[in-house]
Amino acid sequence: MTLPSEDLLPTRYSLLSRLQDWDDQESWKEFFDTYWRLIYSFALKSGLTTTEAEDVVQETIFSVAKDIQKFKRDPSLGSFKGWLRNLTRWRIADQLRKRGVSDSLTTSTANDGAPEMDLAKIPVSPDTESIWDDEWRMNLMKVAMQNLKGLVKEEHFQMFDLYVIKQWPPGKVARTLDVSVGQVYLVKYRLGALLKKEIQRLENSEIQFE
Repeated sequence: MTLPSEDLLPTRYSLLSRLQDWDDQESWKEFFDTYWRLIYSFALKSGLTTTEAEDVVQETIFSVAKDIQKFKRDPSLGSFKGWLRNLTRWRIADQLRKRGVSDSLTTSTANDGAPEMDLAKIPVSPDTESIWDDEWRMNLMKVAMQNLKGLVKEEHFQMFDLYVIKQWPPGKVARTLDVSVGQVYLVKYRLGALLKKEIQRLENSEIQFE
């Protein structure tokens, strides 16, 4: 199934609000589980080692915790997607600075007041931005699928997951779940429509500043 190409994020306002409470471990775990792979992949594609990328993940999550209230108050920070990407790039710059790269790069001031490299000067592979966007869309699908699971019968969701997501042949799905091939097609049509609606709902709930 093809995902929408728009630059959108399934970050719920309620989740960002809960993140203001540092003691809300469940919400922070949800946030970490959703975004750590995105941050980690972005760091690796920017030329960091696995150890450096792991440090970027930790420091970026810390930066989110420290500045989440600032994001909500400041319209100039734009969308959450762009804000998180910039936080990640600043933490990548920190790792490069530790290597001694900063001498050849222009420094500037980050949104937390600390000296930072000019983001335009940070080495990024040609496909880094597309990786960020691809991971973003995967997050959208993950959230939509999880929400869909709670809206339909377990058997129907399993059919849809095996046929559409895991791309099993319809005959194999029917034999495995002891249903007819026609039922597999019908569930695909019905749940596919529900999934599109859920994706649209998540898109419409993206955090944007007017």
